[in-house]
Amino acid sequence: MVILTLNCGSSSAKYQLYDWDDRNVLASGLVERVTQAGSVITHIVPGKDDYVKESPCPTHKEAVELIIGTITDKAVGVIPSLGVIGAVGHRLVQGGDKFTKSVIVTPEVLEVFRSVQDLAPLHNPANILGIEGAQKVLPRVPHCAVMDTAWHQTMPPVSYIYPVPYEWYEKYGVRRYGFHGTSFLYTAKRAGVLLHKKPTDTNVIIAHIGNGASINAVKNGVSIDTSMGLTPLEGLLMGTRSGDIDAALPFYMMRKTGMTADQMDDVLNKKSGILGITGKYVDRRDVQTALEAGDQRARLAFDLECYHLKKYIGSYFAAMGGADALVFTAGVGEFGFQVREQVCDGLECLGMKLDQAKNKIARTRNAETLISTDDSPVKIFVIPTDEELVMTEDAYALMKGTYDVHTKFTYSFQSPEYVNKARAQGIKKDIAKNPDLARIIAK
Repeated sequence: MVILTLNCGSSSAKYQLYDWDDRNVLASGLVERVTQAGSVITHIVPGKDDYVKESPCPTHKEAVELIIGTITDKAVGVIPSLGVIGAVGHRLVQGGDKFTKSVIVTPEVLEVFRSVQDLAPLHNPANILGIEGAQKVLPRVPHCAVMDTAWHQTMPPVSYIYPVPYEWYEKYGVRRYGFHGTSFLYTAKRAGVLLHKKPTDTNVIIAHIGNGASINAVKNGVSIDTSMGLTPLEGLLMGTRSGDIDAALPFYMMRKTGMTADQMDDVLNKKSGILGITGKYVDRRDVQTALEAGDQRARLAFDLECYHLKKYIGSYFAAMGGADALVFTAGVGEFGFQVREQVCDGLECLGMKLDQAKNKIARTRNAETLISTDDSPVKIFVIPTDEELVMTEDAYALMKGTYDVHTKFTYSFQSPEYVNKARAQGIKKDIAKNPDLARIIAK
């Protein structure tokens, strides 16, 4: 049986095909520039050259149809027909406070997603369109929604209630929801394995750092606080999002400039953060190159990002009463050794001792690495995330009727014997290029 997972963003559609019987990734890929001119699909099959094709995708329906056509294509496809697909897992950014776990999509469930889409206006509409498009192409298989917000439903009121009129929470659902939950679930469970601890005994701080970034305090295996809030705008400085600012700042600038609420929303979400500071960069690799060339605004953006991360780590360490490990994940977390180095500088007072040599070596998506010193009381890990695997296992279990909330459900990757076959092959190639990687792989 094959499980298809779809992650539809505002202008993209990411996918993966997973052979459940063989426990292996058959193919993955991305459709970029959905709803824009120049839509293109990049189809990746292990062991083969990437397949790239331009094709118009005015909506996510066409993007899903392009994905289906590609994965079943006689020349580049990996399955003979849609009949081998047993279920489809969909990423949903915002599920409100209605769901504590993944669910099979029904008309009623879709209506709930529509009712809270103004809480994630950049993501939920695209997520919903992706589901509707996939349902039209694959109407006879279960479609399962895996929500970023579900993981954070264990947060106590002291973490998710804002100090504003309480009726806003009662009438309008104004509260902290948190996001990146699927990534945090995977990395928290894997951290428990690496620490040789049960999930209920695992206490970790996880930094998911990509274009979007957030940090999560996980105590006794569950989320107790996170940096993103009502929307994905709050918290850390990000690629184009401001993160934490004085709540009065938008009103001040609207009065000064005459900007509307929608224009201000656009500035804070799409023109702030790294881009806002540098004026031209979003990709952290570009920022690094620019600051090494002496660009002072690139240096400021880098320093700000690291400082914000460090402050959150310290505050969560205090709120948790300590931690077993600090975990870095997602694109910047997995490859940005410069960010990790500056963030960890000074955290020795919390028992987090970074080994700088190990940190520079740890640049791979194919293995979990240990980058703390041997005598560090708190471990520091780099754990490549695998949101698609969580979505796949949730979808399969929902289809079979064996699924439950994560505290009562065991994932395959919670086993010490778990092996990701594609990554096992990939790390061999990485080690061939960088032999030192072998000595820092976490056991």
